[in-house]
Amino acid sequence: MADELDIEAFEFDANQAREGDPVELQARKELREFFDQHNEWVFFCRQIEILFEGRFFHWIIARALRNLVGARRVKTEVRRIPSTGGPIHLFWNRKYRYYRRAADEVVRLVSEYAHPNVAAAIGIHGEGMVLGGFADPEFVLKARETNEYQGRRWTRTNHDLDFLFERDEVRYGVEVKNTLGYPQSGEIFIKLVMAKFIRATPVFVVRMLPKSVINEIWKAGGFALILKYQLYPYSHRELAKRVARELGLPVDSPRRLADGTMKRFIDWHLKRLKSG
Repeated sequence: MADELDIEAFEFDANQAREGDPVELQARKELREFFDQHNEWVFFCRQIEILFEGRFFHWIIARALRNLVGARRVKTEVRRIPSTGGPIHLFWNRKYRYYRRAADEVVRLVSEYAHPNVAAAIGIHGEGMVLGGFADPEFVLKARETNEYQGRRWTRTNHDLDFLFERDEVRYGVEVKNTLGYPQSGEIFIKLVMAKFIRATPVFVVRMLPKSVINEIWKAGGFALILKYQLYPYSHRELAKRVARELGLPVDSPRRLADGTMKRFIDWHLKRLKSG
């Protein structure tokens, strides 16, 4: 869960940004309007990235936030998440004088869902949902948490793949990331190469990925199954409702993957069979 809450994007080296980047300039404009419209709200970095991800990559929003803070259009404060000890960057309109109570409430709710026990349950639940989703249309599980298959063992790093499934004599190496933030691009690359090495088609089941990364997966012959929501265990459905309602984050607690989700993958699988 730490990867999801840490603000590595916010701490992105500003020198790497292109001065005058029109996309970032547009992000700054929209963020200024956003904070003017929500002038008595407190947000945190990951939350804002996700709220705007339909229009901008997470790192674009993070850089735009840096600029607004530097220009004193937005105020910020770093706190510690009680349940993890990790940092959380808070942001609010510069005219919002009595922000502390709202900030306390944001940190309290983030601390609740970031608690290691809750985070572990969410991670395990995501894998269980994917396992069931692939089992129903008769994809056969061949291995779990593995870096080898049929004598081919990956030794270049300590990574493994969550699942190996087979159907119609096609093997899939499936990686599940049930997190709010983007998976790290370096890890995606390693898993792509690893899957190819053990002669499996790479599949990534994630809440969301940048379009550029989805394209790289596609060019490597793989598939990105985008869930759009982080999946909470049904036992945590009340927490999921609060996170969605109070923070506006895309979380849900369904009992199983939506039929349309798996249909996208099955249609792709069948199309590959016909073209192959």
